[in-house]
Amino acid sequence: MDWQDLFAALALVLIIEGIIPFVSPARYRRLADALKVLGDRQLRIAGLATVVIGLALLTIVRA
Repeated sequence: MDWQDLFAALALVLIIEGIIPFVSPARYRRLADALKVLGDRQLRIAGLATVVIGLALLTIVRA
């Protein structure tokens, strides 16, 4: 893996993160409001689950 792959991955993350607020800003605001009521522990668990799923997908794709 070289730097080009890393920057391509970061670019894809930014593109994906920007799709929801671009397509539906109202829905994005509702999602942000829903996240406010979650506790730190719940957000950490959700973040960990996202990382694990991402690593598993990366492992499958790169294998």
